[in-house]
Amino acid sequence: METLRASSFSSFHRSFAPPSLPRTQFDKPILHLPLREKPISPLPSLHSIKSKSKLFTAISPSVSTEFADPPGQETEVERSDEKFDWYAQWYPVMPVCDLDKRAPHGKKVMGIDVVVWWDRNEGEWKVFDDACPHRLAPLSEGRIDQCGRLQCVYHGWCFGSSGECKFIPQAPTDGPPIHTNKKACVAAYPSTVQNDIVWFWPNSDPQYKDILTKKKPPCIPELDDPSYSRLMGNRDIPYGYEVLAENLMDPAHVPYAHYGIMGAKADREGGRPLEISIEKLDVNGFTAKQEPGAYNFIAPCIFYGSPMGSSSNGSAASSTGTTEDSSSVTPQRKLLLIFICIPVSPGNSRLIYSFPRNFAVWIDRIVPRWIFHVGQNLILDSDLYLLHVEERKIMDAGVSNWQKACFVPTKSDALVISFRKWLKKYAGGQTDWGTKFTGALPPTPPKEQLMDRYWSHVVNCRSCSVAYKGLNALEVALQIISIASIAIVAVSKQGIISAVTRNTLVIAAVLSFAASKWLSHFIYKNFRFHDYDHAFR
Repeated sequence: METLRASSFSSFHRSFAPPSLPRTQFDKPILHLPLREKPISPLPSLHSIKSKSKLFTAISPSVSTEFADPPGQETEVERSDEKFDWYAQWYPVMPVCDLDKRAPHGKKVMGIDVVVWWDRNEGEWKVFDDACPHRLAPLSEGRIDQCGRLQCVYHGWCFGSSGECKFIPQAPTDGPPIHTNKKACVAAYPSTVQNDIVWFWPNSDPQYKDILTKKKPPCIPELDDPSYSRLMGNRDIPYGYEVLAENLMDPAHVPYAHYGIMGAKADREGGRPLEISIEKLDVNGFTAKQEPGAYNFIAPCIFYGSPMGSSSNGSAASSTGTTEDSSSVTPQRKLLLIFICIPVSPGNSRLIYSFPRNFAVWIDRIVPRWIFHVGQNLILDSDLYLLHVEERKIMDAGVSNWQKACFVPTKSDALVISFRKWLKKYAGGQTDWGTKFTGALPPTPPKEQLMDRYWSHVVNCRSCSVAYKGLNALEVALQIISIASIAIVAVSKQGIISAVTRNTLVIAAVLSFAASKWLSHFIYKNFRFHDYDHAFR
């Protein structure tokens, strides 16, 4: 892996990429977003981005850090009545690869408790309100019954594909059909699968039943392209959506906050000026350029782009206008960084990430996904505590005062400034939680609990969950081998076993015990808790 280049998104990618990848330059990917009618207009693809007017880059150290357009920059004309509606958007819930069709899954998105379950009768993932209408018990603690219905395990009520109650065990069979009462139904949200991720619309009103025909979730074709590797991961984060999003948009923090875990120990003082320009900002998000890459923020959840430029010329055309034989042209190498930031509740968020590429795909076929996640979690943990504390300082200063409390004088902060500008101008300055929360942040738990990996990731990842159980079983097996070997030596009388056999058993016992202790440490460090002390890195 090449030496870490401080303060660039390419360095951020290399922290996630397999260590055996060669040093290359990548082509800018072509991302096609679905065309939609206004006011639901998508951002353009990376290749189609044209700088009609540079809206914002960053501000000079000699000027105020409030959201103002720099001198000499032409501001895009915006309609004053454009406002972002937080509850008129599709929200991702979880990657399909981490959902078990045999059981319901409880999740929280936008402060809404939902249950995701596989309806085998319709062959679709369903998203319901996670509360049984009987006594409000969580349906996510229930089961899928023999008829393929979602069953509440408190009293056995069963629900069908549309949330209708199918069966109430306590109701007399010869009595009135009380299960058909509307009050017996559970709220069902519109849902769909896009890019192997379950999405839902956060409004169960019947008028949104066919919302999918009018507005679809954003689509990134590379996530569905079989020629790309597209491993996904997810992590529950103990700080809010706003801080998560702006941190992922900040390339300058990489060589400092993630020092020592990026494949090479770059010079901590190796930061340099970054040329980042914002080419368009509107209610739907913004587009940005950092040579040789380009990035898009699709409100409210997706931040994606290519960190590198073209590594080949693609299909070459001759002087006569004909295309040369494709077999003589080097295939374009493409790489994407995709971060999906999900608002969960005040002080909590969820991250879904994927880094699809069309080269070295074989690596992901032979290396288990959980090994990939071990590195991801270390990177997330290395700045988790400082971001958790930072969010509280922002709240103390007042969210509306972010631009006054924070001094952001360089172009390296252009993406962060633009995100905060989008929040303030279109989205009310912060996530709209409605009446569900007061906005207060939850108390800070002990650091070991705050950075716990098991409940924030392992239980939500099928690959890591299987690895965790398997490694624990192996640890126990090694301990048994160690004890059994010592026991055999202890009970065996002189002459029954040879000295060579006796010595072999003793060595096996010692090695098995040492291996079990090492494995115990490995499991705890990679699946439970791994502290990151910046002072001693």
